Amino acid sequence: MPSISKMGHIKAWCIVLAVNAAASLATPVRPRALVSKSTPIDLTAYFNNKAFGTYPGEAAFDPLNQSYPAPGVALNGSYSSTQTGIIYDFPGYRGPRKPDNVLCTGQVIDVPERNYFSASILVASDVELETVSDNLTFTYHDNTTSTSELRSEPWFAFLTINRGEIILPYRYTSNDTNFNTTHIYEYSYALQSDKALASISLPTTTNTTTGRLHVFAVSLWEGSGVSVQSVRPTQKWIGNGTQIVEVTVNNAGTECVSGAGLNITLSGGNITAANPGFLKRLCPGDQKRVNVGIKGVSKSPVSVTLNDGSLQQSQSFHGLELGLSAWSTDLDSLAQHEAPDWYDGAKFGIFIHWGPYAVPGWGNSTPHESYAEWFWWYTTHHPEADASDFYDYRLRTFGPDWNYDDSFVNYTASKFDPKAWVDLFADAGAKYFVFTTKHHDGFANFDTGVTSNRSSIHYGPKRDILGELFDAAAEHQPSLRRGTYFSLPEWFNPDFGPYGFSQLATDSSTSWPGMLATNPYTGLDEPYTGHVPVNDFIADVMVPQMEILAYNYSTDIMWCDCGAANGTADFAADWWNKARAQDRQVTMNSRCGLAHTADFDTPEYATFSTVQARKWESNQGMDPYSYGYNRATSPSAYMNASTIVYDLVDMVSKNGNFLLDIGPRADGSLVKEEEDNLREAGKWINTHAEAIFNTTYWFITPESGSLRFTQTNDAFYILSLEKPMNGTLVIDAPIPILEGDELSAVGVGNGTSLTWEKVADGLRIDVPQSIIKEEEYCWVFKVEYRSLS
Repeated sequence: MPSISKMGHIKAWCIVLAVNAAASLATPVRPRALVSKSTPIDLTAYFNNKAFGTYPGEAAFDPLNQSYPAPGVALNGSYSSTQTGIIYDFPGYRGPRKPDNVLCTGQVIDVPERNYFSASILVASDVELETVSDNLTFTYHDNTTSTSELRSEPWFAFLTINRGEIILPYRYTSNDTNFNTTHIYEYSYALQSDKALASISLPTTTNTTTGRLHVFAVSLWEGSGVSVQSVRPTQKWIGNGTQIVEVTVNNAGTECVSGAGLNITLSGGNITAANPGFLKRLCPGDQKRVNVGIKGVSKSPVSVTLNDGSLQQSQSFHGLELGLSAWSTDLDSLAQHEAPDWYDGAKFGIFIHWGPYAVPGWGNSTPHESYAEWFWWYTTHHPEADASDFYDYRLRTFGPDWNYDDSFVNYTASKFDPKAWVDLFADAGAKYFVFTTKHHDGFANFDTGVTSNRSSIHYGPKRDILGELFDAAAEHQPSLRRGTYFSLPEWFNPDFGPYGFSQLATDSSTSWPGMLATNPYTGLDEPYTGHVPVNDFIADVMVPQMEILAYNYSTDIMWCDCGAANGTADFAADWWNKARAQDRQVTMNSRCGLAHTADFDTPEYATFSTVQARKWESNQGMDPYSYGYNRATSPSAYMNASTIVYDLVDMVSKNGNFLLDIGPRADGSLVKEEEDNLREAGKWINTHAEAIFNTTYWFITPESGSLRFTQTNDAFYILSLEKPMNGTLVIDAPIPILEGDELSAVGVGNGTSLTWEKVADGLRIDVPQSIIKEEEYCWVFKVEYRSLS
């Protein structure tokens, strides 16, 4: 019979259901169900640092004697994660002298010796701009160990580009209050649930320059069999107003969910089931998030039911509000928005940086290269920041009387072919693109209406570049989603003056001064061509231009940059409500100046060694360190097809997207090496698409040596970034494969079944030499779930 185990009769298995709600744990309907639960660990004895204060100088979380404000959450000492449902003992403010967190110095945290499914941690690092990571070690009763990366973004970032599980509205400096949000992050780790855990060893991170890790809370998830960890209503939907509710299911048992799998439904109040969730395979130690569609609104007790076709179990729970609601400018309302499923599944996008900065098109060469699109800023003479010597290059190339806006006439777009561009993106395997509509120089590649005449409509190409590109995509590559990069501030727009800022208190800091640039050689003001004076930059330029991109051009992705002062809250609430009315699911990145509207994080030139449960997208150039065109880059330095494939596979396996940038020349022509390498990588991407797009990560581990893993509801994929040697591939990980499943190579081998065998704690695959030789870049193997047991 189709069941949760391979044993073939009802008494051999048990579905365990639990829901973490702030109010209480639910009571099982069936008395024989076991309730899984969070087990918070008491860290009080280990506290050695004070993070929370009620006034400046009371606490010294970081080396500068700065601190978080006393949090407005977990006032009773208990905090329930909004994303995972895990319950923590959260210290909060404990008084004027009591410490409240563990500064990691290698402490060994003893835990009650029991079998646990996972460990979850609330953590933060304490130096701005510094991401800190080191290994956690989990020690089991039998003295074996496992390790995982404990990693954290900084507790604050000036341009609000990070979003934590807990967001606090400001921070205390040593003698003042800084109204920049601060954050605490959550990470979860799979444990060896067949062994009793004895202790957790924290890393040693004590360098005050590169940053230290602080742990606020640890909670372990206990359970047996298959259990529901959390039920999370989202504000995402499937057409016709069907709300998506995310159900997180764990398997802490000893047998796989297989055969007919599990149907997952919600009921209660006046909600009706619209789209049951379905989970086809879930093996021991694994976790999956399953979408369930419901209609209606309810604050009544709700039941979640797992049904394998022969036996079902339900559990009632409280504390959730179901139903789609309009977005308001309230931060808690905005925080409910998240990246839509189409974006999560898209995985690979093309970034395009193109503007008047392509005329000088220079950023020096490695190892002294800087962003070429920052040419104007660097050449206004910032000697402490100008290690790439833009200052001398501008003088010897253009002479002392040249001003940046003199580049407009040579920004011609004479070879710009929008159809060729979107065809290239499709050939490369990309599912979306993001075009730079306006960079920090304030020059817009779209029709800005009455807000500014500093645009491609009035100068340079005298064309609506964005409109032509979006129209070409709609006509020739309609499956491509379309996004717009938009710089919120403008460096030298005099109307930005009231909001001008420097990112850091150093001479080398990047800055948006909000005053006319000074020619560094003549001392005269440079023009700001096309400037239309306004009363307020945010109300009259920033927000209206965002609205133009949202409504006139129907962007799918509002990809902001450098959001300090902003009008994002009003814009986002209005845009999201109007998009829903049109049945469009749109998204915003993490750089719009408001942490609560950040649907996904946007690290630059970076990847991770572990899964990031929060959606992220790494952006980087095919140029080794520039987004805009850099004529100093040698042809051999551009990212090759092998690296594109490697980075894409690596990021996708860890819940990331890859936004890869090209920098066109001023005439709109593309660098041949960028075109060639994109098309070459696209051959592999398009023939292995099923292992990349619309997949999700593996909870147990995203990588094992050169191996990466992805999965869908119907299949599991093993991606080897190294050529299998000696005709075999051995995977030292518990691959979810059962007798009766089909194993084959993807992209090569014509779907021929391969011989496999379970060995020790892993899997051995016999790989024919023909497949090894035929493939390049990455060898992909598919486990198709066909087992009936």
